[in-house]
Amino acid sequence: MNLRIGNGYDIHRLVEGRPLILGGVEIPHHLGLLGHSDADVLTHAIMDAMLGALSLGDIGHYFPPSDPKWAGANSLLLLEQVNELVRAQDWQIGNIDSVIVAERPKLKPHLKNMRDRLATTLAIAPDRIGIKATTNEKLGPVGREEGICVYAVALLLKKQ
Repeated sequence: MNLRIGNGYDIHRLVEGRPLILGGVEIPHHLGLLGHSDADVLTHAIMDAMLGALSLGDIGHYFPPSDPKWAGANSLLLLEQVNELVRAQDWQIGNIDSVIVAERPKLKPHLKNMRDRLATTLAIAPDRIGIKATTNEKLGPVGREEGICVYAVALLLKKQ
């Protein structure tokens, strides 16, 4: 089989006193995401999609929150490590697609910067990364602005 698809999901609580980082980009907002690392839900969901495509588990297996080594870690550095795992198994990214679900702040002005930052980290063309943003229509914990979640899909191609 020369194609593999994986999906990823992540959600983090919004709290005061933390930066809001999505796709490696700090977004101005009065709330940030709570987590052991920088809590970048976009990058985390993408990593889980990549790992899932190759049945390699999830990011908690590689970067457990119980390990102080990962406290405050930059998720783009973790993404580089996941990409190295994928490449070591002779796979490469075909494309990635993702949806960020957040009521606020408005993310559209930041999507290109996120895409460019992720593309640079993964050493792929920006047009191979899709990032969309939507709201949850004020429904559930995301709709009440208690958190932000992301859904991601990664298509991996076997290197020839």
